Amino acid sequence: MIRVRIATRGSRLALWQADWVKQKLLRQGAQVELVVVETQGDREGLPFAQMQGQGFFTKAVQEALLVGEADLAVHSYKDLPSASPAGLQIAAVPPREDPSEVLLARLHALDEQAPGLPLRAGVQVGTSAVRRQAQLKHLRPDLELKELRGNVPTRVDKLRRGDYDAILLAQAGLKRLALDLSGLYLQVLPPTLLVPAPAQGALALECRQDDHRLKALLEHLDDPQARRTVAAERGLMQMLAGGCQLALGALARETQQGLTLLAWYGGKRYQAQAPSPEAVAQAVFQQIKADNPEVVCELP
Repeated sequence: MIRVRIATRGSRLALWQADWVKQKLLRQGAQVELVVVETQGDREGLPFAQMQGQGFFTKAVQEALLVGEADLAVHSYKDLPSASPAGLQIAAVPPREDPSEVLLARLHALDEQAPGLPLRAGVQVGTSAVRRQAQLKHLRPDLELKELRGNVPTRVDKLRRGDYDAILLAQAGLKRLALDLSGLYLQVLPPTLLVPAPAQGALALECRQDDHRLKALLEHLDDPQARRTVAAERGLMQMLAGGCQLALGALARETQQGLTLLAWYGGKRYQAQAPSPEAVAQAVFQQIKADNPEVVCELP
């Protein structure tokens, strides 16, 4: 019997995701335990833009793998920096949850006749993601943006007690946690309105490159379509030398003609279609570069 120690953050959502993987591995006959790791993002209450480095929610979890304290890491894929540490490998990308963004609002903040988002002018909207902030400033410059930190239940609690009039969250986290949202207004935003973060809604199962036995076990959890769409989105992010502090939205879809990639960068939307993740990411990157000549591709 193979023993698998899963490294995870201690947030409710991270534990849900790790337990989901645990249950899948138990059904394959593995012996599984969770190893909770505290990350920089969990310790520091600063806005992301003021924090140093990358991988605020992933670096410490990856280090647990590298030093042998754990065998498998379960990440929210969107939290991973574009470059992987030497010696580690994304062994599986399970089927992806809905990548859309969700607007949650207190009822007094609503104005269903308002353009773009059904919010009254001047209400306070909470989000810490530079991507969401940048898109909101273009979509509704009349809104007041306010930093919002904490795990998903904490953010919802802050909204309920009136610290914010509205907040933006990933639909995937809300669906996985099945939180009580009664009394709040909820609207799932189409990706064409607010473009999600690259890999939003996807999980990344990471292990050591030389752990061939575990990699073989994880093959059963890999979803080729999720892997391809995420590869396109993160391929573009890597070309732009990005992490979670990059104001980039990207969402790929499988079509009969290949992959379609929609991106938001620098106040504009870009879209291209190509047969492979690499080709569609390159096509969108060239469109962005045409509008932003200072952008330099960071791929080797």
